Amino acid sequence: MRYDVVIFDNDGVLVDSEPLSNRILAGYLTELGHPTSYEDSLRDYMGAAVHRVHDLVRERSGKQLPEDFDEVFHSRVFDAFRRELAPVPGIGDILVELASQGVPYCVASSGSHERIRVALHTTGLYDHFGEERIFSSQDVGRGKPAPDLFLHAAARMGVPPARCAVVEDSVLGVRAAVAAGMDVYGYAAMTPKEKLAEATALFTDPAQLPGLMGLLPR
Repeated sequence: MRYDVVIFDNDGVLVDSEPLSNRILAGYLTELGHPTSYEDSLRDYMGAAVHRVHDLVRERSGKQLPEDFDEVFHSRVFDAFRRELAPVPGIGDILVELASQGVPYCVASSGSHERIRVALHTTGLYDHFGEERIFSSQDVGRGKPAPDLFLHAAARMGVPPARCAVVEDSVLGVRAAVAAGMDVYGYAAMTPKEKLAEATALFTDPAQLPGLMGLLPR
């Protein structure tokens, strides 16, 4: 099936940010008295909006995170992004190929608008998108695994959900795409394949993606 739009997650799909941000998140939560390993952070928060961090900490400990938690966390993450962030290898070629075949695409991320833009500018990917094709969970109020963000992106792109393909690397993102009624391609680079089993198809190398979506010979 040829899709009318391809919706990319940002963290872990376009930019290689998950190791950086989850190490920082685990360290900051531990610093605040909520012991969290890097593996814990990946399991509980990868692909999620920051409100999930507040919700799970409150549920597990009965305590609220500091009022400035988001500001401090994002400041640390953005500093690390500017020093170290790189695009996912090969993803730029995929975006160029989609454009050459006339397939529209956008980004829909649980991250804030500022986080998305810092990441895309730092990695040189921003010009592939521009302002009109960047969507954040801030736009809808609920992050993944709720389908709201993907449905919002589809509506803004003027495409029915059934004509959309989503590219995701997290369990929460795959669930959100399925709930939105969209095909979803699971990038199993950091998440074990069995945890992404709800996806339409799985891949471990971005070069495999166009073929899976029927854009290039397999």
